[in-house]
Amino acid sequence: MSSDAVAITREAWGSTPDGPVERFTLDNGRGLRVRVITYGGIVQSIETPDRDGETANVALGFDTLQGYLDNPGPYFGAIIGRFGNRIAEGRFTLDGVTYQTPVNDGVNSLHGGTTGFDKMIWTATEVDGGIALTHVSPAGDQGFPGELSMTVTYTLSSDGGLRIDYLATTDAATVVNLTNHSYFNLVGEGEGHVYDHVLRIDADEFTPVGAGLIPTGKIAEVAGTALDFRNPATIGGRIRTNETQMLYGRGYDHNWVLRPRDGEPESAAVVVEPVSGRTLTVLTTEPGMQFYSGNFLDGTIIGGSGRPYRQGDGFALETQHFPDSPNHANFPSTVLRPGQEYRSTTIYRFGVS
Repeated sequence: MSSDAVAITREAWGSTPDGPVERFTLDNGRGLRVRVITYGGIVQSIETPDRDGETANVALGFDTLQGYLDNPGPYFGAIIGRFGNRIAEGRFTLDGVTYQTPVNDGVNSLHGGTTGFDKMIWTATEVDGGIALTHVSPAGDQGFPGELSMTVTYTLSSDGGLRIDYLATTDAATVVNLTNHSYFNLVGEGEGHVYDHVLRIDADEFTPVGAGLIPTGKIAEVAGTALDFRNPATIGGRIRTNETQMLYGRGYDHNWVLRPRDGEPESAAVVVEPVSGRTLTVLTTEPGMQFYSGNFLDGTIIGGSGRPYRQGDGFALETQHFPDSPNHANFPSTVLRPGQEYRSTTIYRFGVS
């Protein structure tokens, strides 16, 4: 047990052709238990109590390593990189040089390319309150320049928080946009759709997309659109409107421009599930957040509960810089240079109402 009363257990959890995989269980002693595997740095499960003290896993995923190997597409719970979300045609120019990354989402690159950080085996070390995962991505990995050295640290707090700290350095100019791709269902994994969850997003603007879900470069007001969650609203209340943005994403799959941060994690979103009473508060240092309503889950994947995941059975709140940022000078920069540190923090805090 670490100094801040988080119990940590470690176990073998299968292997891939790249080597053995371990699973870590983190328990804060107050009802929050999180399991992380070294394959992809995946958050495999998050157990947290409801208002009556009944505990359930609220993170979508699998109960075996093989499940993740067979179903990489949803990126359940994984560390995403080098570049979270999409890059138009997988191409960007940095310091006058054009780089090509793999195209794996139509004509675009998604979540770092065909073999992103979600498919790497990370090296784990126990730290106070959790674990630190490290990985070195060599220069040219998936077409990205520079050797990137990373540490992603998962820690639990006594107030129900899962904190994720990202640190990266490079030996040559590159672009970096790391995030976590956990899907949540606050009723419980496999318990049906999330459309009755009540969501608030602390953002007045979003980045509109075209038909390929690539940002147009504009920043638009959420007012008067289905993307306005400044006041709490159910996820499903406007999801089937015929607004162009909703048709492009088959629901919500957009980046919200969060209100200005001051360098410390600040509120980005709050989700309340009215029946169980479970709540999720997201705090981050990032300038954006991708809210994805599980639109491409189609019932062909069986989760850890033994039930199929259908459209809308989970939602993701991916804190990040904006998609396709290297191709939009007006977006916050994702460029990292030698001598600089990429630092980012996000906290997923679970509670009850």
